[in-house]
Amino acid sequence: MQPSSICIPKRSFFIRTSQILSPLLLSRRPIPVRLSSSQPSIITMSSSVAAAADSGMDAVQRRLMFEDDRDAFLNCHLVHSLGRCILVDAEDRVVGHDSKYNCHLMEKIESENLLHRAFSVFLFNSKDELLLQQRSETKVTFPKVWTNTCCSHPLYRDSELIEENFLGVRNAAQRKLFDELGIAAEDVPVDQFIPLGRMLYKAPSDGKWGEHELDYLLFIVQDVKVHPNPDEVADVKYVNRDGLKELLRKAEAGEDGIKLSPWFRLVVENFLLKWWDHVEKGTLHEAADMKTIHKLT
Repeated sequence: MQPSSICIPKRSFFIRTSQILSPLLLSRRPIPVRLSSSQPSIITMSSSVAAAADSGMDAVQRRLMFEDDRDAFLNCHLVHSLGRCILVDAEDRVVGHDSKYNCHLMEKIESENLLHRAFSVFLFNSKDELLLQQRSETKVTFPKVWTNTCCSHPLYRDSELIEENFLGVRNAAQRKLFDELGIAAEDVPVDQFIPLGRMLYKAPSDGKWGEHELDYLLFIVQDVKVHPNPDEVADVKYVNRDGLKELLRKAEAGEDGIKLSPWFRLVVENFLLKWWDHVEKGTLHEAADMKTIHKLT
């Protein structure tokens, strides 16, 4: 086994994620995880995971930055660190992978031109209202800002690398809707996500962290039950067109401390209102253009 690899044989067992992640994020030493009384397995830290000891991040931020590949522990995917993002070129061709940490570090983004694949979900209910979330204050990038329903990254794993019919990003969207908002997978079937477009943008969050993403814009119309994860989401609300316009007005005026994420603002300015027409008409498929990559940096 390579020193930076993790592999746990498949078997019937349950491990609390925090029991693995807490020592992983604080130590470079091999961590034994006992699956049975006779067969321990060893998890060894990689250099990128060791960066989680960053003094500028609290315990929740470290966990959120590295937790996305926790399923790898249970499914025996071979991974080189936690939370591997898919690196792509400007034409959305996969060129490799890197840690979630590195992909959001502006120093790495600028010096190595790291660009990773992402997705943004826009979930509407049967009243044609859009579900928005306010990002948790524990978010490393853009804490406390209002944004679309869910924004995250497909991971470098087989199920989220599938290019055909954009199934990889659809699978990732379903996963993160549950992680962030507690929306059950059966309420958001992967075949109900409609990819409408792709955009490439770069946005620094503060002096250290930021985003450089090739973002898939996924729309879905479903009535769902929402149970937000407070580590990920501070607040949620549905808005109609007038409610969105009022939110935009407050953000422009700086009222009530309202801020919007840069990717959400780009979608609002370039696509959202005309696509909302198609939501109301039930013609979303007619709006799709997945051949163009809109470079909005």
